[in-house]
Amino acid sequence: MHRGYQWSFSEKYRGVVHNREHKEKKAKTICAVLQDHIGNHIQKLSVLDIGASTGIIAHYLSTRVKYVAAIDIDAPAIEHAVKTYTAPNLDFLVGDAMNLSFGSSTFDVVICAHVYEHVPDAKRMVTEIHRVLRKGGICYFAAGNKLQFIEPHHRLPLLSMMPKQLADLFVRAMGKGDHYYERHLTYWQLRSLLASFRFFDYTPRIISDPASFGAAYMVSDGSTTQRIASHVVNRAYWALPGYIWLLQAD
Repeated sequence: MHRGYQWSFSEKYRGVVHNREHKEKKAKTICAVLQDHIGNHIQKLSVLDIGASTGIIAHYLSTRVKYVAAIDIDAPAIEHAVKTYTAPNLDFLVGDAMNLSFGSSTFDVVICAHVYEHVPDAKRMVTEIHRVLRKGGICYFAAGNKLQFIEPHHRLPLLSMMPKQLADLFVRAMGKGDHYYERHLTYWQLRSLLASFRFFDYTPRIISDPASFGAAYMVSDGSTTQRIASHVVNRAYWALPGYIWLLQAD
């Protein structure tokens, strides 16, 4: 995969990466899931945020945990984060998710939210996550499904399911760019990718009780979306557009 677009991702997708309101909603969901799983011990945790971009989520996390290191290969995004957010327990670094600069068994928690599809080698990234987690440590892993009707980055139908050459042509034809860089995986491929971890699946719980996890921005209680998602969870889990899992490094 060509990586040039990653080095300035924040400049190309400014509306997304600088959307503080939306990013803080995601951060609240992350904290709610960790709090539910770990309890008040969350305040003692050291956290690595992979794909931190402009730092909004990392900054929010730093107000709830002991320490946060936040990395992204996008240097302009990290530069913005350093200028915007300052805290004694928060560090921003330009870094590669496939070659983390931290020692083994360094962190209690790794945040990897919608990152896997952007890296050239997701398996290598996952191996690095496992390496830097302490024994029993947790990775918060949010992932999009390849089998989704509307691709989330370019908002084009069926794009994530197309062969690469056809996807590139479609993106160019729709004026969305020169190439389709993202590479989503199916549910089964994701489970295979993450086979070295113990799974705690929060997806059904968030769908059934979004308020408890600050997830009304994804699925509101009593909505048609919630009813459809609940049906899919029970009948065709593999077809959900996305998942939220906690992965434990044993």
